[in-house]
Amino acid sequence: MKIQTSKNLFQRCRIAAVTAVLLTGLLLTTGAKAQVKNIVLVHGAWGDVSGWEGVYKILKAKGYHVDVVSNSDLSLSDDAASVRAVLARQIGPVILVGHSYGGAIITQAGDTSNVVGLVYVSAFAPDAGESLASIGKSAPPNPESGIMPPVNGLLWYDMNKFHKDFCPDLPAAQADFMAHSQTPIGIQAIITPLTNVAWKNKPTWYIVSTEDRMIPPDAERFMAKRAKAKVTEIKASHVAFISHPQEVANVIIAASNGVGK
Repeated sequence: MKIQTSKNLFQRCRIAAVTAVLLTGLLLTTGAKAQVKNIVLVHGAWGDVSGWEGVYKILKAKGYHVDVVSNSDLSLSDDAASVRAVLARQIGPVILVGHSYGGAIITQAGDTSNVVGLVYVSAFAPDAGESLASIGKSAPPNPESGIMPPVNGLLWYDMNKFHKDFCPDLPAAQADFMAHSQTPIGIQAIITPLTNVAWKNKPTWYIVSTEDRMIPPDAERFMAKRAKAKVTEIKASHVAFISHPQEVANVIIAASNGVGK
């Protein structure tokens, strides 16, 4: 009787062990195929949400859930709060994407727990204590810059220089519309130093625009290297996400696959 009981116990242990191995394998296989399906896009200064339309449509067609943050560009704290509000609406993990000044915003707001990856598109990626203003001082001033003197705490971009500097790889008519519909950036957004640095703790991807006239490409490469980002270079102006939406979407998709493994 005791021998039979011991055999039964041994058989049960073997079955339990095999079941555990099979379940573990199933979970690992499922995890390997997992893909982050939530994407949140953040625009930068002198642009707006409409710039993301091409990328949005490509990602939606691939089955992603995509939201675009309509941030004010008035202050870093307000814009980070806008991003966090949209992140709070997501169900599941998120890839957070920022263009230009939007990179500073996602750096500040990307410490949110459901953000599992960051994508910078021709963007600022400041470190703690840095601001857009302090980063700008690290390079010689651009004598041809179209940034206008502040008016009521807002900085506009010279409409006569908008096409040449901001988006030379877009049609003139489109650039003209963008210049006349630009969202100015507030001085507070430029001078406020960052207190959070999400790229230090999150997997990061960076798109360098090699023809960028707004942020020097070498500055983009420096920030990407410092963030230990996976780098893709696109021969494009500052608005690579508009002029090359498929290439930008491909990097976002790569990020969603990369963090899901």
